[in-house]
Amino acid sequence: LYAGLVLFLPFWSLAEGGKLLVVPQDGSHWLSMRVVLEKLWERGHEIVAVIPEATLLMKSSQSFTIKTYSVPYTQEFVDRSYRSIGERSFDKPSFLEKFTFLLNISELTSMFSSACRHLLYDEELMRYLHDSKFDAVMMDPVLPCGPIVAEYLSLPSVYFTRGLPCTLDYKATQCPSPFSYVPRTFTSSSDHMTFTERVKNLLVGFSEHLFCYLFYLKYENLASEFLHREVTLLELFSKASVWLMRYGFVFEYPRPVMPNMVYIGGINCKQKKPLSE
Repeated sequence: LYAGLVLFLPFWSLAEGGKLLVVPQDGSHWLSMRVVLEKLWERGHEIVAVIPEATLLMKSSQSFTIKTYSVPYTQEFVDRSYRSIGERSFDKPSFLEKFTFLLNISELTSMFSSACRHLLYDEELMRYLHDSKFDAVMMDPVLPCGPIVAEYLSLPSVYFTRGLPCTLDYKATQCPSPFSYVPRTFTSSSDHMTFTERVKNLLVGFSEHLFCYLFYLKYENLASEFLHREVTLLELFSKASVWLMRYGFVFEYPRPVMPNMVYIGGINCKQKKPLSE
């Protein structure tokens, strides 16, 4: 028995290696995910990432395979758009201006939804993805092209995310999110709210559905068209096997979570050497 185990050990890493398809999101989202992908590659997993031809930070990699697809916008548009968002991120807008800013971002996401369409209807690339027999899809679902791809390929999904707009991540996992002590995004409230703050939190919560309906409408229509059946994004998001939440639970206000929601805040922090004396 011991001799058999010794002979088996050299093949242990080969047995563990999986084949992972990656549908990432550009910008800082990619910087966070890339570090994890490189570690997975170092541990023997085969990684294939699909990215658009025009990107801000998603370039070729020596660690894993990159597959590109054509998009209906230029590199100049990408650079200009991200620069504009970055500059406005340092402003201190009012509560109303924050929502106006998100609506401006939705115009940008509409361009990326057309990029998603180009990916889904790239017959050669989709045939390659289908024939490659991946074990799972890892994605940043903030722009939900990845969930559509995962549903089409019938593959389990691993979400690598900082959260979704309108608390869709918690709604998709059927996680309770009481207005009484779970503050909504941009309200600047804590989990201990006054009566007025709770009313404000309630109104913001009720408006979330309309906002996300407008924000994700083109993706929902695209998903229904491509999958040949009526589908909602909440349905697609609910198919996720694991939610890797890219923030620390100790820095959040207390709230219910589900077993498949794993908090991995700090996963990108590099281990620094101790300071000299």
